[in-house]
Parts: sequence; C-alpha cells; structure tokens
Amino acid sequence: MPQKNYFDNDFLFGSAAAAYHFEGAWNKDGKGVAVADVVPGTQDKRTQKPEKGNLKHRAVEFYDRYKEDVALFGELGLRSFRTSIAWSRIYPTGIEEEPNEKGLEFYDNLFDELLSHGIEPVITITHSGEMPLYLADNYNGFANKEVIDYYTKFVQTVVERYQDKVRYWLTFNEVNGTQKEPFFYGGVSQEPDTITEELKCQVDHNMFVANSKAIEIIKSINSDLQIGCTTIQGLFYPLTSKPEDILQAYKDNRDRFFYTDIHVFGEYPSYKLKEFKDYGFDLDITDNELKLLKEHTVDFVAYSYYQSEVTKADSIDSASTVVNVDNDLKNPYLSYNEWDWSIDPVGLRTLANVLHDRYQLPQFIVENGHSQIEKLEEDEHGNLTVEDDYRIYTLREHLIQLNKALEDGVNIIGYTNWAVMDFVSGTTGTMEKRWGFIYVDFHDDLTGTMKRYKKKSFDWYKRVIESNGEYLGNS
Repeated sequence: MPQKNYFDNDFLFGSAAAAYHFEGAWNKDGKGVAVADVVPGTQDKRTQKPEKGNLKHRAVEFYDRYKEDVALFGELGLRSFRTSIAWSRIYPTGIEEEPNEKGLEFYDNLFDELLSHGIEPVITITHSGEMPLYLADNYNGFANKEVIDYYTKFVQTVVERYQDKVRYWLTFNEVNGTQKEPFFYGGVSQEPDTITEELKCQVDHNMFVANSKAIEIIKSINSDLQIGCTTIQGLFYPLTSKPEDILQAYKDNRDRFFYTDIHVFGEYPSYKLKEFKDYGFDLDITDNELKLLKEHTVDFVAYSYYQSEVTKADSIDSASTVVNVDNDLKNPYLSYNEWDWSIDPVGLRTLANVLHDRYQLPQFIVENGHSQIEKLEEDEHGNLTVEDDYRIYTLREHLIQLNKALEDGVNIIGYTNWAVMDFVSGTTGTMEKRWGFIYVDFHDDLTGTMKRYKKKSFDWYKRVIESNGEYLGNS
C-alpha cells in the first residue's frame, strides 16, 4: 500500500554545495587566500601557502560557469539551493575597511540567476574552510575575540546587500567540527599539539558569541529573515542494552546536542558548566556575552545528517576529552558505504523526532547524501551518464523516513541534499568521492573536460520534486 504523502507544497526540496567545494577561481577578481586554499587533502592538514595540486583552487569552475550550472539546477526542478559566500571573496584578508565589489557582484548575479529559475537561495554566511587565511595566521582565528568583529562586519555587509534576495541564512557550517578540526572549522592556526581542550572550548564560546551577534545584526536589518546555524547530527545508539552503554549513549548524544542547545536556548547547560569546573578550565566568558546568547537565538534548527553511530561505556577514555569522539564501533544492523559511513534512513526519522521534542522549532536538513567512486558509461541510447541506482535508493529511503517524520508531527521546512553536482570532497580533497546528481568530468590528476553530465538520479530527483514527494511512494 503506498505511503501517504505529507510533504506540503511549500516544502523546500533542494540541493547543496559550498563556495570552496565548487567555485574555483581561488585568486580571481580580488579574492584573497582562504583556509581551504592551504588544505589540499584531508581537513586540518595544511601547507604553509597555496600549492599546486590543490584541487580546490580550480574546483569545478562554478564561478565561471554558474549560468549553465544554474540552468541545470532549474531543469532539475530545485525549489531551494544552499551554498555559501566565500568570505575572502568579499574581504580578501578579513580586515579591509571596504568590501571587494567584484565579489559582491558575483553573488548578486548568482542569486538573481537562482531566483530567475524559481530557486530559493539558502545561504551559509561562511562555510568551514572559508575564513580568510590572514585572519587565521595573524589572529589565530576564532581563538581571538577580535575575529568576532571582523566576522560581524562581513555579516553586516552581505545581509544588507542581499536581504531582498535571500530569506534563509545560516551563520556557520557544522560548528561542532571545531573540536576535531580547529584550523579548518575555526581558523586556529597555532601548532596542533599546542591546542588544548580548554582552548577549543574558548573557540566554541567565541563562535557562539559571533553567532548571536550575527543574529542581532540580521534581525536589525530585516526582522523577517530566518536564521539558523548548522551542526553535524546523528544519534549515538548504545551497542548493547547494558545500562552502562545506555548511559554512555545518553552522554554522547547530550554532547552532540550541546551546540544546538546554546543556539536555541541561549545558555550553557549545567552539566557543561560542571565539566568546565571539573577540568579546571578558566574560559573568558563575560556577563554581557551570556546576555547576548540568551537574547539572540536561532529561528530554525539546521543540521547535516549522514549517519548514526554506536557507542559503549568503555569505547573511549572518558578523561581524554570534554566532548566525546567518534569511534570505530559498527552497528550490526546497518550497512556501510565504501567510506565506512553507516547508512541509516530510520535514524533520520528518529533524530528529527528527538530534535522536535527537544527544541520545538522548525527543522531544515541542509546536508544528507550518498558518495561513491563513479565513472561515466553509455546508457541504452548511447548517452554518457552514471547509473547511480545506489544513490537513488539511499536518498529515496531517507526521504521516505522524512515523510514519516512529517506524519509524526515534526515541523520540517526543507531538505537540501549533499550535493547537487560533483565537486572537490571536503573530507578527502579529491574528485573521486562523488556526491552529485550531475557528473563533472574533472579528475584528481587535473585532467578532464569539465563537461557536465546528468546521472540517472537527476531524473529521479526531478520526478520526486515535480510530484511534491508523491513519487517516493511509487518509485
């Protein structure tokens, strides 16, 4: 029996990207060097300066090809498209008095192009890896409170400029990534072995303050604009029903929700304050900052969901870190992709319900997808494509579970899968890890035509959107 469809006509079916992943033109039209420009491979392993071989410098040339790409997005039928504004394209070092007009003009043109195809821009003000390198190397990124002011100047500039074109704003991308990768997510450029857990918590606090200041600025410009801040989410399941494992899973989930707790509730939970005290952390937190956090909170909960995880009581040394770390435990009830990520569509429904009960705010799933090593092949008509049935299956199962979450009563306003097209992977720095509905002929050895080809999933997702989700019950 077909599942009843609960997606309403306003649901923002969409897809996503981010500036450093796909724009390229890393030093064109006045753009400055960004953190990602010195991270050629896996995140947080940098070079001292930009070097040849960093695929992000060219990426997939969206900066120069945006019109043809947005035309494809329009053909796909996207209702929304999430991307970011490259901070160093607007303020090349971050400390300029005046913004780079060429950079501002690019995003004016991009947003106009999206809107002309009926696509709602969902804009991350700064994605991970996009801080101007100058702020990282000369100020130590968000370890330094001065950077908050440079960030909020950037916020003021772009929101004033684009307030009539962009309704949905995200202040940061996946802010809870700072604990594992403080350089890539927070611009902390001091030697990695000198970065203490206390400093990471200070960085988090400074980014909380920056988030609330950004909300204050955005609402003062236009109170109707909607604001979120993305985190990485995915529930921890206890490995067994052993009470100690259940307690560990509870604590791990609480740590994962910590960032969103502050974004929504505007205050530090008591357990976290106790942790700071127990660890002897002496953070620079002022009463005015705590007041700011309380008064300026998000309008919706935005998050990336790729997988769930399992945990057990003795999986880590609990004294080693304030925030629990990922582990190598496997869930025997789930399959895993070639990157060793679990595939858990039901986990998305469960998570959506948990977040609904916890926050009572609208939710926006801004990243969720399937990556695989792929190559072009001829279809039955002789056209080059990718027969990516595995992507169709994975996305379909996740969207079916989203539909069930809507049936449960969860308020979900949109879904922008990762990703609309192939581009440079953030976790590997390669092209071989492909995410998109659109294949881009560009490879890790810098060869390729850059031609775009529609994968099988392109037509499938188009039908899903055209049917407002109804097709999910029949495909």
